[in-house]
Amino acid sequence: MENNSIKEPSPLLSLAPIVVLVGLLFVTIRVFGSDALGGGSQIVLLAATAVCCLLAMTCCKVKWTMIEAAITKNVAGITPALFILLLIGALSGSWMISGVAPTLIYYGLQIIHPDFYLVSACVICAVVSLVTGSSWTTIATIGIALMGIGQAQGFSTGWIAGAIISGAYFGDKMSPLSDTTILASSTTGTPLFTHVRYMLVTTVPSILVTLVVFTVAGFMYDATATTQVAVYAAVLEETFHISWWLLVVPVVTMALIIKRVPSLVVLFLSAALAGVVALIAQPHLLHEITGNGEQGFMSGFKGLWKMFYDSTNIDTGNVEVNGLVATRGMAGMINTIWLILCAMAFGGAMAVSGMLKSITSVFLRFMKRRLGMVAATVTSGLFFNLTTADQYISIILSGNMFKDVYRKQGYENRLLSRTIEDAVTVTSPLIPWNTCGLTQATILGVSTFVYFPYCFFNLISPLMSITVAALGYKIVRKD
Repeated sequence: MENNSIKEPSPLLSLAPIVVLVGLLFVTIRVFGSDALGGGSQIVLLAATAVCCLLAMTCCKVKWTMIEAAITKNVAGITPALFILLLIGALSGSWMISGVAPTLIYYGLQIIHPDFYLVSACVICAVVSLVTGSSWTTIATIGIALMGIGQAQGFSTGWIAGAIISGAYFGDKMSPLSDTTILASSTTGTPLFTHVRYMLVTTVPSILVTLVVFTVAGFMYDATATTQVAVYAAVLEETFHISWWLLVVPVVTMALIIKRVPSLVVLFLSAALAGVVALIAQPHLLHEITGNGEQGFMSGFKGLWKMFYDSTNIDTGNVEVNGLVATRGMAGMINTIWLILCAMAFGGAMAVSGMLKSITSVFLRFMKRRLGMVAATVTSGLFFNLTTADQYISIILSGNMFKDVYRKQGYENRLLSRTIEDAVTVTSPLIPWNTCGLTQATILGVSTFVYFPYCFFNLISPLMSITVAALGYKIVRKD
């Protein structure tokens, strides 16, 4: 009965919270810069949510209890992701202090030639993500090590993060083990492997162009930084106990992922195993973390716990390497979790008020022809990523909204499922307040605005989807 009393908002009214969000974000980022995620952006999202709630209650007759229930449901849906973020914080701290990440960096500096670093980083992340089905886990493990290797070789953080994210999201998109791949196919009613095979038409050209760009950029790299590579390697070897046996941690982690053990369990076990390795291989660093100069069981125990939850700073004698091996632990994820909660509140309010539905109805007017239909789907997918701040919600909304339209126009479901992945899955890490953008920026320690221009695969994919639709290649229309 409550739904029957709701008045549907006009598209113009529905855009008001979006205008407030974009306007305040622009001012906040100009004022606070990279510190905007420390609280400013969260306040912006809450302000936009307040505007949405006010308009919903006064103009659309939506009761507060409905808004509160929608926000609660949104937050409940991302609870596992919040725990994953906390465990990623513990994992990054434990992998670094235990010497696992420094060992990967040390050997990587000797194996990966600078000319081929960017393309190698992209390919490595693509393979790992394809096998594991998880871009988050790939970036949180091998991505951190590749980040250190790239910085040691003199690449800018934007280029490094762009290569890592491009490869990780290629694998995430194409892997039949990926939750977004399964969600896109199931939401649109497309068989999983039909969906995966059909994505090859747009995904293969996108990744090939990306690899060419990274290869050319690698050859343009100044090889004079090789002396700095030697310095980094020497400092790491002097500070940490570097050994091949430390690699048992990433090997066990990858084995658990391949066996499809739940992410929370994998991350917990990997962090715990790294903690044991830290006690054996790097006890001197655990004592250094405490900062009191004491030795013994209590000092080691305190250092071990701080390694998991707190920020750590190891003095290696080299300023650049100090920054490379510094960690933030679980506490470093708090701002990200705070921002995600605020984003979920905004998405819930926009959905229950009918404002999302009202805005997306505008897209339906342009779906008269094949090109317009695909372009409208891409645009709406990007819009959902911006407004709901969550790729899963965006996939579900896009699939449910356009499924009947594609069917009535005589197009196969696989065209819709592919377009959704091209528009939603790969663009989510490019949006600063989206759960994926927040997570990857936090894990890699690189602002979304810094790595955005270098995520070539993520930028090319939506455009490739529209280009293929314009050409009509492999697009079948049923009678």
